[in-house]
Amino acid sequence: MTASATSHRRRLPVLQGVLPLDRKQIPANVLAGITLAALAIPEVMGYTSIAGMPVVTGLYTILLPMLAFAFFGSSRHLVVGADSATAAVMAAGLVELAQPGTDNYVALAGVLALMAATFLLLARLIRLGFLANFLSRSVLIGFLTGVGIQVACGQVGGLLGIPEGKGLTINGDLFDNTITKLISTLQHASATSWATVAVSVSVLVVILGGKFVTKKIPGALIAVVGAIVLSWHWDFASHGIATLGHLPGGLPKVGLPQGIHYSDIPALMGTAVSIFILILAQSAATSRAYAAKYNDDFDENVDLVGLGVANIFAGLSGTFVVNGSPTKTEMVDGAGGRSQLAQITTGLIVLIVLLFLTSPIQYMPKAVLAAVVFMIGLQLVDIKGLRTIFKVRKDEFVVATLTAATVVLLGVEQGIVLAIVASVIGHLRRSYMTATAVMVPDTNDPGYHSQPVDAEIRTIPGLVVYRFASDLYYVNANRFLEDLNALANSAAPLQWICIDAGAITDVDFTGSLTIKQVQTELAEHDIKLVVADAMTSVKEKLDRYGITALIGEDAYFPTVESSVQAFNTESASQ
Repeated sequence: MTASATSHRRRLPVLQGVLPLDRKQIPANVLAGITLAALAIPEVMGYTSIAGMPVVTGLYTILLPMLAFAFFGSSRHLVVGADSATAAVMAAGLVELAQPGTDNYVALAGVLALMAATFLLLARLIRLGFLANFLSRSVLIGFLTGVGIQVACGQVGGLLGIPEGKGLTINGDLFDNTITKLISTLQHASATSWATVAVSVSVLVVILGGKFVTKKIPGALIAVVGAIVLSWHWDFASHGIATLGHLPGGLPKVGLPQGIHYSDIPALMGTAVSIFILILAQSAATSRAYAAKYNDDFDENVDLVGLGVANIFAGLSGTFVVNGSPTKTEMVDGAGGRSQLAQITTGLIVLIVLLFLTSPIQYMPKAVLAAVVFMIGLQLVDIKGLRTIFKVRKDEFVVATLTAATVVLLGVEQGIVLAIVASVIGHLRRSYMTATAVMVPDTNDPGYHSQPVDAEIRTIPGLVVYRFASDLYYVNANRFLEDLNALANSAAPLQWICIDAGAITDVDFTGSLTIKQVQTELAEHDIKLVVADAMTSVKEKLDRYGITALIGEDAYFPTVESSVQAFNTESASQ
């Protein structure tokens, strides 16, 4: 990004995803917005079946919330609206509290969006945007794959025109996971509406076939419009094909959710936290990917404000939680959109639809939405990604697979918990298994290269340069202690140990106590401890911890080479 663009962005607290406005790109952005509307309208209407919300609320997610992020967000590319993963998490959390589709359920969904917004804005205040990095890509692939399987299986009843199963009762206990619900749904297969199946198959054929005919006109849009026209002309409802029925038109009513008590808040807390984590991880990953693609800058913390405000508008306008959507973002990018002007265009088109075009939508067969959502679910199942992980990191493949299985067999919220725990454990494991080495001279180069730590290895006779390639803190402090104790207790002569601190950016209290313990052990063996290449901030911490007073100011060297020279000088003088 140019310097002028960056300075302009700093001056304006809003419209960072739009400004500076390149007039040459306005037509392309407007066209991309029209394309997004054509693709996203049937998609978000389908997401309402996942969320358990009235169909019209899907349109509400890409009206005020989308416009809010365009004004208050930082990313030029991220599209905010209804999302299958967050819809599934929400539904899993609300289904035990209210009947899907009822006024109370809708009100609870609004409260949930406001709670998620609160967490997002609090995260901005204390700059927690970095937490988005704590869901690893492999875990996220596994989670979204599990959600995709759950979503696709949940649409089988709608595709066949039969009631959705509630699960299986075994020994008096109800098991209501994805598999048992699918089995109980298929137990009604004898009641299949073949007219509904015909509609479902036709829609799937049009969606899939449209990709081979033209990518300019989305197959889902053709299927939706065609189904509405045919349903109106031949009165599908009279042939046993369920349709959406009356769809309220006009703008959404803005206000706080009604009929909710403070006692409802604790029951929503776990779901709100799960949604917050998912929004944080998915939105940041999507923004980062497209910013890197086009060399744009974006601020994760500013995006938190945009996402928070978007969810405030979702909660106040009678719809459900919104998220940064990878699929919609790809739609805009593929259509040539390069700024939030495309999303503003989409919002204006949705406004026109709500004001003037909701009446024809009532003729849409429910099987159309089931087919659209079924395809969305299949697209979330990332077989290619899982195969790639399996080839390069089988341990991460196991974690991704377990995460997917947890979502399918136990539930979405449990999958979120496992995803977070697995990512944190992975982070801690890597921190504990810090790369350490003894630096030894390179015969073909004046510098040094690393060798795995071995108690008998010496950089030069009497000296070990020990490299610790991580921050020194409570997780890996014992590794540091074990390595240096092994070096000190080896049979090979040793007078100095030099810590190559170039990769250490922080030392916590536990780390400082460990260094003091190491110094005590080394002193008992008449071994001198010195430090090379320490950052100024790290040196200041060591001063504050009292380590400098313990080892002396003369124990610090600007480079590894200067510490080796000092050792040679001291050895020669003895």
